[in-house]
Amino acid sequence: MSASFPASRLSRLRKSPAMRQMFAENSLRVSDFIVPLFVVPGSGVKKEISSMPGQYHFSLDMLSEEVKRLGDQGLNNLLLFGIPENKDPEGMVACDQNGIVQQAARTLRENCPSAVLIADLCFCEYTTHGYCGVMDGDRLDHDVTRKNLGTQAISLARSGVDIVAPSGMIDGMVGQIRSDLDAEKFQDVAIMSYSVKYASAWYGPFRDAVESAPDSGDRKSHQMNAANSREALREAKQDIAEGADCLIVKPALSFLDIIYSLKQETDLPVIAYNVSGEYSMIKAAGKLGLADEKELAIETLTSIKRSGADLIISYFASQLASKFL
Repeated sequence: MSASFPASRLSRLRKSPAMRQMFAENSLRVSDFIVPLFVVPGSGVKKEISSMPGQYHFSLDMLSEEVKRLGDQGLNNLLLFGIPENKDPEGMVACDQNGIVQQAARTLRENCPSAVLIADLCFCEYTTHGYCGVMDGDRLDHDVTRKNLGTQAISLARSGVDIVAPSGMIDGMVGQIRSDLDAEKFQDVAIMSYSVKYASAWYGPFRDAVESAPDSGDRKSHQMNAANSREALREAKQDIAEGADCLIVKPALSFLDIIYSLKQETDLPVIAYNVSGEYSMIKAAGKLGLADEKELAIETLTSIKRSGADLIISYFASQLASKFL
């Protein structure tokens, strides 16, 4: 119990930058971050994504150069997304051993051996209709899609990824993937599950970046209702029971309470996804002169860390790396 005023003056510990740093309860470190990367077919491609200023599509030959640059900043945790040359109704090109992410993983494993390679595991970028798996009329078939996710996970494990990150909120996905990986002797490949992924308006720029917007309707039948919190804990507990190694909450800013609650419920690492809309909103505010972009981004990322996130997937990581410990 602390003394009361005037013996206690809380401003004493805030009087200088050095004092404020000394008594900071939370600090951002470079190792806290996971960097999303977008890989595309072709060569010589480094093309800025119009809806996400400062983010790029990279062809395979440009990817290693970018990852080496990130490594020089201390950013070694990478989340790979692929934009394929061709799509099909079931998205099975995602399981091709010569698929775009599989090629990227092999390239990076050879050229950047210290990188931690995480592959997003979903079908929305690979299907002609933009949904996260196989459709049965106007509904997503969870059972068929779940089996296809296992096939995709094995393909990516063979390509050298360290972690697979199933993101479709498909019922039973973690158990299926864990069983299939273990059966193929990939026991050491970890599962970073998007355990709590809300149906959110914050995903717009990302869907533009990976060409994954549904051709009609929405994904509310399998992604979570933004009004719910108890359901988030049920989803996470189910994934834990099925063998998840770490858990993702997505988006971050609208769901800091979920990150906090989940951290109280589990000892597993909790990862927050600071998503594209959150990133682009801050970028837009900075461009319009409404706020200091860097200060706003750091405040945002600190709030995510303060809420309990062990790691943060963020598009700001490289731009702000020099600001972190």
